[in-house]
Amino acid sequence: MMRNFSKKSAKARPSQKTKKLLRPASKPDVGLADAEKFLLPTYKRQPVIMTHGRGAYVFDSTGKRYLDFLGGIAVNALGHAHPRIVKVIRREAARAIHLSNLYHNAFQGPLARKLAEWSGLDRVFFSNSGTEAIDGAMKLARLVGRKPEEPEGAPAKKYRFLALENSFHGRTFGAISVTATEKYRLPFAPVVPGVEFVHFNDLADLEAKFDDTVCAILLETVQGEGGIHPVSEAFWNRARSLATQYNALLIADEIQCGLGRTGRYFAYQKFSSKPDIALVAKPLAAGVPLGAILTIEAVASQVSPGMHGTTFGGGPLACAAALEFLSVVEEEKLLENIRARSAELREGLGKLASRFDFIREIRAEGLMIGIEISVEGAPVVAEAMQRGLLINCTHDFTLRLLPPFIITRAQVREFIKLLEIVLTKTSKQASAMDSGKSAVPQVAAQAAARG
Repeated sequence: MMRNFSKKSAKARPSQKTKKLLRPASKPDVGLADAEKFLLPTYKRQPVIMTHGRGAYVFDSTGKRYLDFLGGIAVNALGHAHPRIVKVIRREAARAIHLSNLYHNAFQGPLARKLAEWSGLDRVFFSNSGTEAIDGAMKLARLVGRKPEEPEGAPAKKYRFLALENSFHGRTFGAISVTATEKYRLPFAPVVPGVEFVHFNDLADLEAKFDDTVCAILLETVQGEGGIHPVSEAFWNRARSLATQYNALLIADEIQCGLGRTGRYFAYQKFSSKPDIALVAKPLAAGVPLGAILTIEAVASQVSPGMHGTTFGGGPLACAAALEFLSVVEEEKLLENIRARSAELREGLGKLASRFDFIREIRAEGLMIGIEISVEGAPVVAEAMQRGLLINCTHDFTLRLLPPFIITRAQVREFIKLLEIVLTKTSKQASAMDSGKSAVPQVAAQAAARG
């Protein structure tokens, strides 16, 4: 039977909009509250919870979409939820996530072969992370540097490491010892002894500090955390010749700049000579933790069972994902895409630099881009996030871009448009601050004139 409502009773029923307004305020997110209470305060995290991603976009718990030009700090090279990676992970998770390095699995050998082909090096050791690969490489350098007549346990005569100023190599004890940035290193002093830092791209300083006590020079082919600074060809060549002359190792940290990021398989491949060791991690297994030490046969021949090891490094699921990642880069011709999108980004950023005078320099190697600005970067990053764009800032004044290898021409245009909006607001805020500062002496002068 049809019910009959009067106009009065109909008006008395609250509308959906009114119901929404009458609802009590939502409770604080339990995940954020737990994180605040129980996690070590090692990061300045944004107060949002990211829940999932698709391609070059990531979404938070409110459903807001962000264009991801940070890429998990160079990890998500294929973006989020790439269908081929998802398929492999699902398949292997149902078979064997972990076995043990006491046995072979089906993917370690083929992955090592592929990495040797890409790098031009001979042997591979799989680690859990990049910083662990750094520590392993330092152990190899000390091992190779020890002469046969030197007894085990006694200090080796060839023990020193050279690293570069402005460097960042990781968070483990060995890695921070060769990291020049003091805020990472000094709170934990004394660190591993025997490390000296060379002025970046300074040939004279390199030659002055290199001698027969050096077991290795360790450098990022392109400094990432340091603000996107590439090692010059002259510096690389001199480091290579000095390492050969003094029977030391040249170690290339390609954890952030390697595996396609610069438009080459490895960033050092723009030079004519190779390192003795190359280190990779970040994008290697498309988000599954995995790092690797790649080295030449002369170094590998010094290693015997028991000298080094890892529990989780090189597990079947991670290695299967890594093999698929390398195959996607090859088959989808992503190096070509990286170079094309890099050119478009540099062109667009160049136009922005002509409009905003606080942009001081743009440095780019493939899809590894630094925008140096003369105003503080943190507010720019925060404003970008409000606008649905993820970037970050390093060394306070360099905006760092690490977009996925799969970005499209349309997404480059979207990025430039969003960044222009962000920089316009930054420009207005900077102008307002300058006006406020200039008003201070005027007010003081007027007060002095009044006596």
